[in-house]
Amino acid sequence: MAKKVIGFIKLHVPGGQANPAPPVGPALGQHGVNIMEFCKQFNAKTQDKQGITIPVEINVYADRSFSFITKTPPASVLIMREIGLSSGSGEPNRSKVGQITRDQLKKIAEMKMEDLNANDVDAGAEMIAGTARSMGVVIAGSEEAKNVEIVDPSETKAQGGDAGQAEEDTGIAIDVEDVGEEG
Repeated sequence: MAKKVIGFIKLHVPGGQANPAPPVGPALGQHGVNIMEFCKQFNAKTQDKQGITIPVEINVYADRSFSFITKTPPASVLIMREIGLSSGSGEPNRSKVGQITRDQLKKIAEMKMEDLNANDVDAGAEMIAGTARSMGVVIAGSEEAKNVEIVDPSETKAQGGDAGQAEEDTGIAIDVEDVGEEG
């Protein structure tokens, strides 16, 4: 008989850097999971992706054991890393902060292919292009790229624009779902 799942936790944790400090510790602790054991296993599995935000889905069982699955990094993180941005545009429809080529989009799509709902790499690249546009990144060779001036995100921040005014991102996000007794 399969173990009974009592909780499902989604986290975004920097690779190789999980520790029991908030928010990881409290999210796992409320389900009675051995926090240090999770941190050791997660850090060992993601040591080759140091500092890159990695989504992880954790199943917590009735005997307080757990299993987890790591996903590929979010497309926005891969885009920023590929073109050297620290953040996207605060107003992507007005200020553009970078440019990405079709080859770079395909490279990112190949990395994310297992998590994308696409039939081939070209379709995946189009999905990644949509994410790039929503971040204020222009696709090289597009009509938009010919008519747009790319702005340095630090300049818009200095001028009082919205870019970069959000609270500091810790790189960790949490989504906890309790799976209660049914029936």
